[in-house]
Amino acid sequence: MDSQRSFLVIALAIVSFFLWQEWQKDYGPQPAVATQQVSSTVSGSANNGSSASMLMDSPDTPAVANSTPNIDQNRRIKVSTDVFELEIDSRGGDIVSVKLPEHNLTKDSNTPYVLMRQLPGFEYVAQSGLIARDGPDRTERPLYQVEKTQYQAQGTEPLVVPLRLTHNGMQIEKRFTFTPGQYDVRVEYFIVNNSDEIKTVQPYQHLLQNIDSGESASMFMPIYRGAAFGSGEERYKKYNFEDMQKTNLSVSTQAGWVAMLEHYFVAAWIPDSAGTNQLYSRIHGTNKGVIGALGTAIDIDPGQSASITATFYAGPKVQDELAKLANGLDLTVDYGFLWFISQLLFWLLTKIQLFVSNWGLAIICITLIVKGAMFPLTKIQYESMAKMRNLKPKIEELQARYKDDKQKMGPAMMELYRKEKVNPMGGCLPMLIQMPIFLALYWVFVESIELRHAPFMLWITDLSTKDPYYVLPVLFGLSMFMMQKLTPMQVTDPLQQKLMMWMPVAFSIFFFWFPSGLVLYWLVSNLISLGQMLYIYRGMEKKGLHTRKT
Repeated sequence: MDSQRSFLVIALAIVSFFLWQEWQKDYGPQPAVATQQVSSTVSGSANNGSSASMLMDSPDTPAVANSTPNIDQNRRIKVSTDVFELEIDSRGGDIVSVKLPEHNLTKDSNTPYVLMRQLPGFEYVAQSGLIARDGPDRTERPLYQVEKTQYQAQGTEPLVVPLRLTHNGMQIEKRFTFTPGQYDVRVEYFIVNNSDEIKTVQPYQHLLQNIDSGESASMFMPIYRGAAFGSGEERYKKYNFEDMQKTNLSVSTQAGWVAMLEHYFVAAWIPDSAGTNQLYSRIHGTNKGVIGALGTAIDIDPGQSASITATFYAGPKVQDELAKLANGLDLTVDYGFLWFISQLLFWLLTKIQLFVSNWGLAIICITLIVKGAMFPLTKIQYESMAKMRNLKPKIEELQARYKDDKQKMGPAMMELYRKEKVNPMGGCLPMLIQMPIFLALYWVFVESIELRHAPFMLWITDLSTKDPYYVLPVLFGLSMFMMQKLTPMQVTDPLQQKLMMWMPVAFSIFFFWFPSGLVLYWLVSNLISLGQMLYIYRGMEKKGLHTRKT
């Protein structure tokens, strides 16, 4: 089997993989979770300015109120740190806007990336509160008192933003603590019971977002946008908006988290793991998805105090940082079923980048390492291809002899292969073994925030996007054409000959939409393969095992 056929195998495998992904998305099995039917509680306070208020009929049935957002800029508390431009609504203490000044919206813009926002027609917010019998969020979102509406982080000291409320004999402070350089925010409730009776409250945290399709439109760049969660039993599970529309999520766990994902970025709630948390999802109205965590109800005796803590994260998918916050949260950098290979390659890529200080050079180095490690398989592949070409006259002789007797031709061919010590699949199997590495690297380039807007040189200013001038795909096609010239086609069927002839063009077009970092990998890989082919064939020529054909 010649190298062109091997490339065809790669193309078919890649296309099959993405088609399988699309089929799984539409027809695959749904996540297995316990379900419960919950009736929606409709708030009677339409004028309270709340958005998707969290109420409850009983301690285990949280529901989302049907209310319309009333965006009041006068209630906004603006918080600025080195990594955040964030806004908190004093109604409920909801996080209603998150901008990330360290990450531009596009490569050449100075506009910060907007992760969360509350706008007419679109809402993506993080809400939290206290419900149960005495919770202030039991019937409507409370209006907190604030000291000021502008907060600016200074130096390396944590920034504390307090919101205070007197409710039903309780003094409540909802406190947000921002640490410079960190995307995780500590959200705490400090409650003092000044009454003469026991007070019962129950914390919740959830994320609300307008429903999206869940995947990007491109089959070859499928970017997930939707919810996910982690529990003690499942470290990471996608739960998209379509899943929410089919069934309500209900999972009990001691250590867990909920999140909304988009390309390179994530917003997540990590509730206190001291008690049991109920992870849930809801559809609010017709076009908003909610995923959240309901904590354990606590009783506060008269004259006593209590504190409740949760962590909110909004920022890039930095695996090391996410892994510190919760078990499995780092898996939101979703490398798919080959995650174990992708993580190894990503680790190696980051270590190389520390030395070369350029992600493009790091890709070239990792290509050299991968091709070097795979050289024994490559040698088997090309030697097998050369031996098969040498056997071509004998194979044609057998085909002519047994052209009318297919049953005898099969055993005769196998006997020829055995006698000549040739494995007819030897040229294909090594390539298939290398396929997982290609797919794993694909997900590294698609999912890793470190490669977002990472420049290489010259016109390649962003390795995570396609080549703007398609130079790399064209060079890849030329390198493939050179490999064809080095190993001429041995097929006789005219259709197959035309197919092989057009393969470099087809692959160039195929790679037009791929991240330039991935195309760079394949271009360098092809150039190394050309050198390896010359080396292997020259060695075989010296042994009289191969004759170069022109």
